[in-house]
Amino acid sequence: MDNYGLISFIPVVCVIVLVFVTKRTMASLVAGSIVGAVILYGKDFFMKWIDAIYTVLGDGTWKWLFLVCGLFGGIIALFEASGGALGFSRFATRLCKSKKQSLFMAWFLDLVIFADDWLNALAVGSAMRNVTDKFKVPRELLAFVICATGCSICTLVPFSTWGVFMAGQLESNGVAAAGEGMTVYLHTLPYIFYAIVSMVVVPLYIAGIIPHFGKMKKAELRAQNTGQLLPDSMLGMVKAEREAATEEEDASVKGKAINFLVPLLVLAVITTITREILYGIFSCFIVCAIMYFPQKLVKPGEFLNCIVSGFKDMLGVIGIISAAFILKEMNNELGLPAFIIGLVQDALDPRLLPVVAFIVVGFLCFAAGNFWGMLAIAFPVIIPIAQALDANSILVSGAMISGCVFGSSACFYGSEVSLVCTTTQIQNQDFAKTSLPVYIFPVAVTLVLFIIFGYVKG
Repeated sequence: MDNYGLISFIPVVCVIVLVFVTKRTMASLVAGSIVGAVILYGKDFFMKWIDAIYTVLGDGTWKWLFLVCGLFGGIIALFEASGGALGFSRFATRLCKSKKQSLFMAWFLDLVIFADDWLNALAVGSAMRNVTDKFKVPRELLAFVICATGCSICTLVPFSTWGVFMAGQLESNGVAAAGEGMTVYLHTLPYIFYAIVSMVVVPLYIAGIIPHFGKMKKAELRAQNTGQLLPDSMLGMVKAEREAATEEEDASVKGKAINFLVPLLVLAVITTITREILYGIFSCFIVCAIMYFPQKLVKPGEFLNCIVSGFKDMLGVIGIISAAFILKEMNNELGLPAFIIGLVQDALDPRLLPVVAFIVVGFLCFAAGNFWGMLAIAFPVIIPIAQALDANSILVSGAMISGCVFGSSACFYGSEVSLVCTTTQIQNQDFAKTSLPVYIFPVAVTLVLFIIFGYVKG
């Protein structure tokens, strides 16, 4: 594989620029991948780009993603058709008395659903958006709370999909002995500074201790002064949502919160036990059928129609993530990961290696829109450097994992953010404009901590 050096950044830069110019995330990702193909293959770019699409569609991870996203859309549709989502909204609204309380409830629900970051992103947004709407919380703020908390809690709880993956990385790259991956991961947890700082920053931001500014502040003023909860890019949905809400109230729908909570609990528990969200999803379908049919909330035919309809609703986010996968293929061929990781070798001072590892892995994950894959590339390169320099491998591992968490929660065209944007009904570029400036604070604190601990523990 060739290394194109700085040229390998061109597709990513094109994507970021086009997203803000065109306000079309998927089209920008496609354009970026085509630019990458042109750089790589010249006049043969189109056929090679088509080959990359075939490669992505044949990838097991993409197939799993396709099923998880689509089927979870079916679950959301069932919750809405049964009145369960409405029942939970009314129940939660009775518990919340203010805007801050509704956001703290979203934050708390983030903490509870720690088994998987995708489950977290899909469940919390669909559960809380109607609750926060009652208190004029802009959807952009809800999306930030979910994204900033979801990946962090999934990383800090060891019996989650993130915990299992990270333990495997520690073991396979010599940081932990065979069979000791989870034990060593527990020792690494105190050094995953970005996740820890984010868990503190979010409640402080909700409480107003950390001041709101920039586009996020404007979004809050818009919601409070005009009642427009969705960004301008989604104005067409505002009217539809208000009409739908009016119809629900006029029809006196008697939704029951239990029809939402029990299936969601089953989904979370089965996913936690089996480490496979698909098992949780199908278990959720079974429980929904058992609960809804006797109550005559939906008929068998309507049940299947809801699943199909919900699947269709998720095609947009599936398209965005698929386009990001194609861009990742082009980035890999251009040698972007190898080029960025190679920069770590310049950090000859072992005391600076943790902060450099955080910066490099964080930037790599953000630029590539791929997180576990990039970490799997970074670990076998950076850990040997740490061992050769006699640096603290546990601290360096925590720095790399922190970079991965940042990338997952901040990359506005990545899978995590795309799922949250779908459930909160905002565009990816709206998330970027409002949330990315807020991430400056936890990133800055994390950098300082890794510099300090690099000298103390290095």
